[in-house]
Amino acid sequence: MTGFADLVDLAAGRLGGMVLAANDEFFAEKENLLSPLPPVFEAGRYTDRGKWMDGWETRRRRTPGSDWAVVRLGVPGVVRGVVVDTTHFRGNHPEAFSLEGCAVEGDPPAAEVLADGVRWHELVGRTPLVGDSAQRFAVDDARRVTHVRLVIHPDGGVARLRVQGDPLPDLRRLADRAGGMDLAAVVNGGQVTAASGEFFASRHNLVMVGDSVHMGDGWETRRRRGPGHDWAVVRLAATGVVERVDIDTTHYKGNHPDRCSVEVCTAGGDAVPAEGWRTVVPETRLGPHARHLFGVDDPDPATHVRLNIFPDGGVARLRVRGRVTDDGWRAWGTRWLDVLLREQAETVLRACCASTAWVAGMTARRPFGDFGALTAAADDVWRDLGAADRLEAFAAHPRIGDREGSAWSKQEQSAAAGAGGDTPTRLAAGNRVYEERFGHVFLICATGRSAEEMLADLDRRLGNDPDTELRVAAEEQRKITRIRMEKLVRP
Repeated sequence: MTGFADLVDLAAGRLGGMVLAANDEFFAEKENLLSPLPPVFEAGRYTDRGKWMDGWETRRRRTPGSDWAVVRLGVPGVVRGVVVDTTHFRGNHPEAFSLEGCAVEGDPPAAEVLADGVRWHELVGRTPLVGDSAQRFAVDDARRVTHVRLVIHPDGGVARLRVQGDPLPDLRRLADRAGGMDLAAVVNGGQVTAASGEFFASRHNLVMVGDSVHMGDGWETRRRRGPGHDWAVVRLAATGVVERVDIDTTHYKGNHPDRCSVEVCTAGGDAVPAEGWRTVVPETRLGPHARHLFGVDDPDPATHVRLNIFPDGGVARLRVRGRVTDDGWRAWGTRWLDVLLREQAETVLRACCASTAWVAGMTARRPFGDFGALTAAADDVWRDLGAADRLEAFAAHPRIGDREGSAWSKQEQSAAAGAGGDTPTRLAAGNRVYEERFGHVFLICATGRSAEEMLADLDRRLGNDPDTELRVAAEEQRKITRIRMEKLVRP
């Protein structure tokens, strides 16, 4: 990919993008900003408000300030560039614009997004605009956002807004219980990163939501007059094991490919892999205006899929059903954590370890790049903390055997919660003695351990001196943190 012009429009209406609010839309409606069609001009068309314009246009501002419109992205992600298109706005275009971003998860109403507690940060500073022109501006900000706010200075009209970038939804909420999903879908974070050509229709349509609605709503190449064949490469949302491939030629009747094949490979980075491809669907005939389903028997993980069409033609949709691997979850989770806004990163990290100093240290070390570096940093930051910071982390844990606490705590202590006989009574008594002796909760990595084993450890550790026991408890917290970081990046 070259620059951001080849990236997905994260604000596209077909992905769920929507203009939630604008402070003014006197001459032309805010919804026009995200129209997928090129802006048009109708010379003699007027409304009771004035000249009809195909865009968003505010009234002439007679007081200080600027006008704005808030857009909910169809897919959260990292914005790499923005197109501010003032086509047909000549004497009524804004003098300048700026763009801000925020991250508010879920689907909050406009009032919540605009509330005082939401922090907006600058994506593009105040920048001059010219009239009647589609202008592109790069965004040098690697933070993940869910909403953007277009500010025009001081007023005027903008025909279209495009917010191009890398989709990065919360994959944990999109996968089924087995980690399965359409690994290629753009709404899950897949991207068609390259294609041999896209003369008649964009390659990005291959992985769009829903069925295609006409022949232009797919990927179609020009007629090939020489040797060779056409192809498109998809970077999957996460590393996964491919189980099924669906190739849909709906609406392509006299121009469908004659044959296709599908290859996969495992590679790092955004560049199209040059080698390492293996065939999972051999060269096979395709029919017109039809769905073709292919089961895949390939146990090895894949990061990229290449669809080959012979010799050329159009494909409406490509679906790659598969299951995210353990390493896929770790890689996705690290990438996601690296680009969260600071406040969001602090919140998710605090669920792993409640020490304020540890959370601050981890947040400051981003980006980690890979899961190994993430867990190594967790150990390093924890090792360098003082006793007070460690006690703060301990205090967030419920007593062993208690039925209170977070969902993770309940899961980790399930063996203790279900213990029979006199074990619960003995655990409760032991907890009281331990806290009186050491001044903090008895902390143990309970995952995979029985109540009786934990009770035996409690009795044994009562014989430690306070300094030794603080070190032992700190090591247990380190192990708990490691386990919770694995949980953090999974469904």
